[in-house]
Amino acid sequence: MRVLKFGGTSVGSPERIKNLAQLVQTDESRIIVLSAMAGTTNALVEITELLYQEQNDLANEKITELEQQYRDRIDDLYASEEYKSKGNELITSHFNYIRNFVFRSFTTLQEKAILAQGELISTAMFHYYLSESGVNSVFLPALNFMRIDKDGEPDYFYIKENLDRILSEETEHNLYITQGFICRNVYGEIDNLKRGGSDYTASLIGSVLQSEEVQIWTDIDGFHNNDPRYVENTKALEQLSFDEAAELAYFGAKIMHPSSIMPCKSQSVPVRLKNTLSPTDAGTLISNDLVGKGIKAIAAKDGITAIKIKSGRMLLAYGFLRKVFEVFEIYKTPIDMITTSEVAVSLTIDDNSNLKEIESELAKYGSVEIDQNQSIICIVGDFISESAGSAKKVLGALENIPLRMISYGGSKHNISVLVNQEDKIAALQALSSQLF
Repeated sequence: MRVLKFGGTSVGSPERIKNLAQLVQTDESRIIVLSAMAGTTNALVEITELLYQEQNDLANEKITELEQQYRDRIDDLYASEEYKSKGNELITSHFNYIRNFVFRSFTTLQEKAILAQGELISTAMFHYYLSESGVNSVFLPALNFMRIDKDGEPDYFYIKENLDRILSEETEHNLYITQGFICRNVYGEIDNLKRGGSDYTASLIGSVLQSEEVQIWTDIDGFHNNDPRYVENTKALEQLSFDEAAELAYFGAKIMHPSSIMPCKSQSVPVRLKNTLSPTDAGTLISNDLVGKGIKAIAAKDGITAIKIKSGRMLLAYGFLRKVFEVFEIYKTPIDMITTSEVAVSLTIDDNSNLKEIESELAKYGSVEIDQNQSIICIVGDFISESAGSAKKVLGALENIPLRMISYGGSKHNISVLVNQEDKIAALQALSSQLF
């Protein structure tokens, strides 16, 4: 059994859906995880924001506009009147459900129910198209097996028990269609795995089934050794370890959601990144195997805020760091990088929603300096097992770039530096030129 995830661009138009149908047909057992059509989730978010603001007339206009886009796609996707009719009935059902919230009070739970409609529609449309094309497939609703617990974490036991039961009832088929992103919470209400959750869904399914391989299909041919948006002549990497891929995903590589790596890593299920535009390319294989030495890839993460807390009381004082970290714990704000000296600690965050409150709390322990609009640049590879010199190569390449922070040694796979966001592109290009 393989699990294949396809993002919004892969189902973003009737032509893409038709190409996808050709791509997934095989004699081997496959579970296909689909996202909402490209642009749909953003449109639904806009609609929910208007409903929160009680701009119901404008929300209704946006609903009608999105509904018409889908009706146009239905007309282009299906050849027969039977399936055009089925498709339009599908659209009517889902958009009547969405429109129902225009005329009633609106809550967070209802927002999540609305956001789920994108995946529900895209998977049903694809399943209908396969049926019209004479391809047998099973519609596998994620809401029947995907669940999170009271802490918002995947309920692995529930997922495995229900998925095993459902698949055991459909043994005569080898192609299953399900939704990414959406799930139920511990109370049975419609919820989701947050943004990027379709990757997470595929990884969770692959891990509980101990699949042969999980494939994440996008329009990029795998992890590149640098960001191709800013650096010329980048190359796709043939293989990475889970730890190396996790570092790249967390620190800016957009091809894969960071959370999606962990479930597969825990069960040693390989993950392969593939390109829908070049399906015969091998892509990037991610596994527990550590292949190759030295520096392999670079990624960058924008929107970083650096916070420095300086205090004479820190000198030789145990408990100081605990107090600092407790502030971030209270406001549920993760820390990316940290460096310390005898009288100060500097750290970075990428969530500024509680920045004023955090600054106020930290001021109790010393003077606080805040620098916003920073970028973390992460250089990934097998540094510890390599001969000495990796840090020297990185810092030498960045000799003309002002560095705000440096993190080395926290992971054997990562050297991270913090730079002003305006210096990011120059830093990426300098690193690429000197290291590759």
